[in-house]
Amino acid sequence: MRPGIDPGLRLAQRRLRLVGGLFTLAMLALALRLVDLALWRGEHAISGRALASAMGSVRRADIVDRNGTLLATDYPKTSLYADPSAVLDPAAAARRLADALYGVDPAELAAKLAEPRRFVWLKRHITETERRAVVRLGVPGVGFRSERHRVYPQRALTGHLVGYVGVENQGLTGIERSFESRLTAAETNQTPLILTLDLGVQEVVRSELAAARARFDALGASGIVLDVTTGELLASVSLPDFDPNHYQRARPEARFNRNTLGTYELGSLFKVFTVAMALDAGAADIAGRFDATTPLQFGRYRISDFHAKRRWLSVPEVIAFSSNIGAAKMAQALGGEGQLAYFERFGLLDRHPIRLPEVGLPQRPSTWRPINTVTAAYGHGLAVSPLQVADGVAAAICSAPRPRAHLVAEELPAVWERPPVSAETAAKLRWLMWLTVTEGTGKLAKVPGYLVGGKTGSADKPGRGGGYRHGGLLASFVAAFPIDQPRYVVLIIFDEPKGDADTYGQAHGGWTAAPTVGRIISRIGPLLGLPPVDPGAELWFRERLIEGQAHNGWSGRVEPSFAVAPGVSWGDVTEGDAGCGCQPCSILG
Repeated sequence: MRPGIDPGLRLAQRRLRLVGGLFTLAMLALALRLVDLALWRGEHAISGRALASAMGSVRRADIVDRNGTLLATDYPKTSLYADPSAVLDPAAAARRLADALYGVDPAELAAKLAEPRRFVWLKRHITETERRAVVRLGVPGVGFRSERHRVYPQRALTGHLVGYVGVENQGLTGIERSFESRLTAAETNQTPLILTLDLGVQEVVRSELAAARARFDALGASGIVLDVTTGELLASVSLPDFDPNHYQRARPEARFNRNTLGTYELGSLFKVFTVAMALDAGAADIAGRFDATTPLQFGRYRISDFHAKRRWLSVPEVIAFSSNIGAAKMAQALGGEGQLAYFERFGLLDRHPIRLPEVGLPQRPSTWRPINTVTAAYGHGLAVSPLQVADGVAAAICSAPRPRAHLVAEELPAVWERPPVSAETAAKLRWLMWLTVTEGTGKLAKVPGYLVGGKTGSADKPGRGGGYRHGGLLASFVAAFPIDQPRYVVLIIFDEPKGDADTYGQAHGGWTAAPTVGRIISRIGPLLGLPPVDPGAELWFRERLIEGQAHNGWSGRVEPSFAVAPGVSWGDVTEGDAGCGCQPCSILG
């Protein structure tokens, strides 16, 4: 013992160091336990994303339409969890908690509380009433965590496009999935993601489509409104639809996006492409004629016309009366290789580049035989998505470089730098589509105050064992308006509609889809600020038409006939315009 040191003081110093060491060890043990609780070792670990979600740190940007209307947003929710190792009596705790929570099975709670884990969710997104009831119980080992819950204020109206998120707030479908990184990145999740959709137009399409689907008792329906020059998708509706707030309750067919994921043989709609490519390639002349007096026999296949005339048809009549025979002979004159090359120009052979995960791949024969060339001319043998058809028609009538159809305003869409057909061909096509609505199979799509051009479509659905199923009809109509300077394309499709007394039992596109398109145009035209048609514009179309009479070889009656006036110019309707509703060069920068 050193002199001068009090033995009592020395003992106090030793005791102080011992207490300090014990305190340090206790703090170290507590820190290790906290780390253990946060990381969940081994097989009981949860993902880093789930941990981040549980701590409420994952935030998703709002999604809005072009006018700023909210389509998706985050909403704070409280969830209940437990540390099973801290629960003294799992069975008793489960019974008490089940009384405080709505729709929870006590047995399932007891099983969770008995698991050899440090963390389990007991119920996600509880109500304030439930939270207060659990607090009053004072069950050890039970706690609350604030989470972000995704909410879709427009419910089913935009479900197929916006998509939905999973329980951990991660995007599973639609825009929520395709733009996951944009929606969750810290530097961008404070800024809303703006879609090209116009919610007013979307509502019009959905309401008209739902009413017509109910009237014609169709299995399903779809509708698209596309801006011709900008490529902006203003509306896209697929019925049946679903509420993304409760997507788990929806049937698979309701979650299926018919416009982008579905691929269909769309029948006579394809005659728009057939006549465009035949005129553009010089395989047909708009002043020419085709023999449709008898069905076309092609090997064991017999091709006939639904609206049979049994006479020679002018090219305008082939389209206006929707002649399969005339379209098939146009395609034969062009040839299979030329046809496929144009299909590729129209964007019909590859998956559409729109930024959605639900995009279908076009279906066609691996070997393109002469019979495929013939049947594809009137829309059989090549299955594509409705979005591809709408986008392809917009490209065919625009005759100028334009962006592909897209849904997100801030993205740089793919661009058709080279129009699929010439400006002269596009002008002729617009005239033929006007004639189809004015005098042909699309008369029920007429809208007072607007010039509408379009094409009817009716196609048999493929059967499961090959061939086509009797009664399995896809009825459709594609329109462009105003057809003198197209601004918008509208496409409507019904899956297996049934005719009624007002349609004389007919369910084809001219009876079901065409009037639906007409009602949609009459409502969205004023909504989009389109003025009534200039009388001079219709004169441009009328002065190119020759009306006469011809003998119908099938009915024996004398009926109207149509042809193009000789020597007319096919320049643009107005000077200095590219055939669309605006100047595309300014759009493309």
